[in-house]
Amino acid sequence: MERFKALVVDKQDDFTVKLDHLTLKDLPDGEVLVKVIYSGVNYKDSLATIPDGNIVKTYPMVPGIDLAGIVVASEDPRFKEGDEIIATSYEIGVSHFGGYSEYARIPAEWIVPLPKGLSLKEAMIIGTAGFTAALSVQKLEENHVSREKGKVLVTGSTGGVGSFAVSILSTLGYQVEASTGKESEQEYLKKLGASSIVSREEVYDGKIRALGKQKWAAAVDPVGGEQLASLLSQIQYGGSVAVSGLTGGTNLPTSVFPFILRGANLLGIDSVFCPMDTRLKVWERLATDFKPANLEEFIQQEVTLEQLPEVLPILLKGQARGRILVKL
Repeated sequence: MERFKALVVDKQDDFTVKLDHLTLKDLPDGEVLVKVIYSGVNYKDSLATIPDGNIVKTYPMVPGIDLAGIVVASEDPRFKEGDEIIATSYEIGVSHFGGYSEYARIPAEWIVPLPKGLSLKEAMIIGTAGFTAALSVQKLEENHVSREKGKVLVTGSTGGVGSFAVSILSTLGYQVEASTGKESEQEYLKKLGASSIVSREEVYDGKIRALGKQKWAAAVDPVGGEQLASLLSQIQYGGSVAVSGLTGGTNLPTSVFPFILRGANLLGIDSVFCPMDTRLKVWERLATDFKPANLEEFIQQEVTLEQLPEVLPILLKGQARGRILVKL
């Protein structure tokens, strides 16, 4: 294996995104060499392939914050040739060459052994999006959210994180309300387990009230922004919102009232530098009680490295539903 294919983003005289051929010498430092079998397309990956995406820290870069594959060589005793592994987040695809490459060299401390009960393909259908959703649900449960307390809202429910949150919560027996602005996707959300669909306007009608009617026991919110502020005002007493995204903006024009009058909890979800002990537990749950029965339903399409430049803009245009899988 002298040369292999990778998608390379560069910023020399012009910004370029193109398929290239690399050698093992081109790969960054790391104890574990992996033959990548699957990767996925995330919002962050799409941002990494535009000039003003503010994701990539150094150029040239191989994007792809997710990868699943087979160990080819290892300098770390925890991993050996033939092991199946998952690597997501940390600096992968940002300042360390990522998953859009036939081979990747990864630091051992960033690697999760593939749990029993998951295939490499299933692990990448889940990917960072599903892991973030699972981390959100686990955090809600740690903050005393339970099925008996009422409905759980999922915003941005047709996206990667939202879709998985709907499915995981439903798998656990929660009554899930899914919020979307896409009427055409209601059937998809019901297949994932949503008990009812609410419009974006029911969550945020353009007015942010200090306190609104108490509607939901908890929420998973990958959207953020003004919608999150409105959502906080409608959470039941003692309820929690797990926030993991900013597609709705970074400004949060809320007041202290939901927190000091209703004991609401705003839980920040970081899947990038999530501690490894937590990461291992969440992946184990994704292979067991969190695992959706309908994983294939999440695949919007499966593409090759050659097709990636055409599909990466889909997420930036808000046209994604579930997951785009990359087969290497």
